[in-house]
Amino acid sequence: MSSVSSDSHTWNLVFLQLLLEESGHEVVNVGACVPDDLLISECVAHRPDAVVISTVNGHGHVDGKRLIGRLRDVPELRGLPVVIGGKFGVAGAADRGYAAELAAAGFDAVFQDSSDVRGFLGFIESALPPASVEAGVG
Repeated sequence: MSSVSSDSHTWNLVFLQLLLEESGHEVVNVGACVPDDLLISECVAHRPDAVVISTVNGHGHVDGKRLIGRLRDVPELRGLPVVIGGKFGVAGAADRGYAAELAAAGFDAVFQDSSDVRGFLGFIESALPPASVEAGVG
């Protein structure tokens, strides 16, 4: 899990890490303000079952679209489930269109800042290989 490169917020990452760990998943938290190249190299090195991107600074639509494009350009990461969630813009209700753009850009799931956490956890469970779900490792 990570934030986008321009997002320095960390409490969202701490919350999501604890949520996922309490749900039985192993989490590698790469942190805040992670450059695209670093996240990609960590994905290649760790081979996660899924990647969670959290953003709350309002620039998630710009950074997220760039990141997913770069990640999908790496052959060994093309099939990796990647989810993004949080605040994608700074215009309030006008930001709702960003979710569709992020999904079209290549994210497997997109969760707005007002989304129910059960939908996110459901996606994570459905994205993981059956052996990982049974073992409780994500």
